[in-house]
Amino acid sequence: MIKVAVAGCIGRMGSTVVETVQAADDLEFVCGIDPYAENTPYPSFKTIGEAVDACDFDVIVDFTQPSAVADNIRTALAAGVNCVVGTTGLSTETLEELASGAPEGVCLFYAPNFTTGAVLMMQFAKAAAPFFPEAEVIEFHHARKKDAPSGTAVRTAQIINAARNRSSEAPGKETEIDGCEGARGALVDGVPVHSVRSMGFVATLEVIFGSMGQTLTIKHDSWDRTSYMPGVLLGIRSVGEREGLIIGLENFML
Repeated sequence: MIKVAVAGCIGRMGSTVVETVQAADDLEFVCGIDPYAENTPYPSFKTIGEAVDACDFDVIVDFTQPSAVADNIRTALAAGVNCVVGTTGLSTETLEELASGAPEGVCLFYAPNFTTGAVLMMQFAKAAAPFFPEAEVIEFHHARKKDAPSGTAVRTAQIINAARNRSSEAPGKETEIDGCEGARGALVDGVPVHSVRSMGFVATLEVIFGSMGQTLTIKHDSWDRTSYMPGVLLGIRSVGEREGLIIGLENFML
C-alpha cells in the first residue's frame, strides 16, 4: 500500500486527486496540505513541514502554486518523500537544483501534463518536427491559470527544437509593429508560443507545422480534470521505482 499526501488539497486539481487516491485500492490517502484547509473530512495541515512531522507517507502529489512549489518540493525531498509534481512554472534548472539535494533513492517526478493524450501529442510533434521547417504552439487555458505559457507548451516547444535540425525562417519579433509587441508570441527554444486565457477552456494545445504547400496541425483537448487522473495514478505508482529527476509522463508510459 502506497501512502499518499496531497498538497493543494482543496484546489480544483488537488481535490480531484484526493478523491482519486481515496478510491484506489492500492493507495492510502494519509493527509491533505493547504494553507486554506479548514474543517476537512480528513487530516490536513497548513504546510508540508507540519505534515512531515505528524504523518508517515511515501509520496506527495503537488498541485499548488508556482510561488510555493519549489519550497514544497525541497521540504518533501529532504524528508525522504518521493514527489509527483503537476504544478507548472518551474524551469529545468530549478528542478535539477532541487533534485540534486535529494537523499539517495528519492525521486522528483515532474510532469508538465498528466493526460495521456497530451503526452502522445508531444510524441507526435517530436516525430513531425524534422520534416517541417516551421512550427508554432498555441495553448488555451481557463482564465484563472497562474502561469503563461503553460508547462505543456514549454515542454512541447523544447521537444520540437530538440528534434529538428534547422531554424525557422518565418518572420519574428522584428516584424512587430509599435505598440503591439508580443504579437509573434514568446520564443521558447526558437519556437513561437502563444497563450490564450479565457473562460470556457480547461486545457487545449495546438501545434501547427508548416512547409512548402502544406500544414500539419496536432491538437489535444482536455475538457475535464478527471482526464489527468490516470496519469497522476501512474506517477504515484511508478515514482518509488526511480530516483533523481524524472521529467515527463512518457518515461512511465512508453
